[in-house]
Amino acid sequence: MSTAFTRTTARTVTFTRPFELNGMDGVQPAGSYVVETDEELIDSLSFPVYRRTATWIHLPHADGRSNGGLGMAQTALIDPDELDRILASAETEPQYGSQEHGSQGR
Repeated sequence: MSTAFTRTTARTVTFTRPFELNGMDGVQPAGSYVVETDEELIDSLSFPVYRRTATWIHLPHADGRSNGGLGMAQTALIDPDELDRILASAETEPQYGSQEHGSQGR
């Protein structure tokens, strides 16, 4: 029995103007947002290759507060290609302070 290895990477993207992505409730204000990508290791190759399985964006509370460790903010499943298109076409500044977390058999 094969146990899948998954990893999650996080990055912060900064939008300089309001934006909207499919999967989110309406237009979001300009600001910095954490985007997480889940990937699964493909076992059948002789070198490590990961396949993206999901991309999430963390949104502030409806009243504009960030999570700050208190309560749950909204997390939305998004299309990473749509995010890349918006980042490429908008006045945004991606900040790649990446963090990586791995887990066996999630």
